[in-house]
Amino acid sequence: MSAKENKIFSKVSLLRTTSGRKIIKQLLLQDEGYKQYRKYKVQSEKEFPEFTKRFLLSLHEKLISDANPKTTMKKFIDEIEANELSLDDSKIESVRERLSKPDILADRVQRILNSNFVKMTFPVLNALIDSASDFNKESISIETRNSIVDGHVIAIDLSEPMDRIMDADEDIEFLDDYKLMNPYILEIARQKISVGGEAVLKAFEDGFKDARIGQYIDARLKLKPESISDENMIGCYKKYRAVMGTAGRNMALNLSPLNDIFHLGMAKAAECVGCGNEMEDAVVSGGIKIPSWPLYYSIVTKNVEKAFRLTLVKGKIYLDEAKIALDMLPDELTVKPFLKFLFLTASHYNQYWFNEMKRRDLFPYFQKNLAITIKNSKLQ
Repeated sequence: MSAKENKIFSKVSLLRTTSGRKIIKQLLLQDEGYKQYRKYKVQSEKEFPEFTKRFLLSLHEKLISDANPKTTMKKFIDEIEANELSLDDSKIESVRERLSKPDILADRVQRILNSNFVKMTFPVLNALIDSASDFNKESISIETRNSIVDGHVIAIDLSEPMDRIMDADEDIEFLDDYKLMNPYILEIARQKISVGGEAVLKAFEDGFKDARIGQYIDARLKLKPESISDENMIGCYKKYRAVMGTAGRNMALNLSPLNDIFHLGMAKAAECVGCGNEMEDAVVSGGIKIPSWPLYYSIVTKNVEKAFRLTLVKGKIYLDEAKIALDMLPDELTVKPFLKFLFLTASHYNQYWFNEMKRRDLFPYFQKNLAITIKNSKLQ
């Protein structure tokens, strides 16, 4: 119930989905899951501005103090292996001068933080790290807790400017700014996550490597959408599994058994919300995202409405896998009701956007454009 558009979780919207009605019932009965969620939602709303301030200050310091930003950019591109994210050397100094102005940098940071994945994840990570600390009977300082949570939220947020650059369909006038920001965002995330120790940092690096594989598949499919298949969509979704799953793992400080359980739950919940995000993108942009499950199912079935319905089913399959993590949790873990409630919100989110497509009667429009896409991509 923390999304960039509050209308998704308005009373009217909740009443229109099965999961939404269950959410309302929990709210009315003040069930434990809702009360836990409310606690972390309120807490996160208070803490998010401070997180944003910490992020902004760190990013500003990195930008203005770097003695050789061209080398920093080259190192980043060599690691990511995506030349599309590179900023021309001739532009670096002028872009850095622009971003050195705090108000301009603050605007760019606010833009990329206005993300469902960021807003929906922030309270979850706080709940997981608290419950893991209680379970493992290992208290951690506020500073360490903030660093680990901040680092993973920042790493998750890195996908926003990268995706906007690759897609070139949002914030077009700010893409050069995002290109220069990316290397420093990654550096900040690494520094903060390293506070958790070697095992935590290694888990992040392993996850980030997997995420880059998913991003690579995503980029290649954008260039050649006719090559889309079930297998490479599974590979593409590695970007969700890896980043979110690693965040879950490290909220338990990568300690067994919660590390694997949190990883499974977060990875699969992220894939579930990824399906909803693809439906949301279709509504907002007026076109089927490339690549996406709706595109794959549309190409195979030649029926757009069926394709989006299958995407909704795919999201449910991912969520059912996430629920396996609930049964794996130790009985004494206090966060279980919270997670059950969280999964209800993910289910509602997906159903909401499917309903929006029906309400706006978008399927005939998408169907018409699909034929053009198939023809242009030589898929007939």
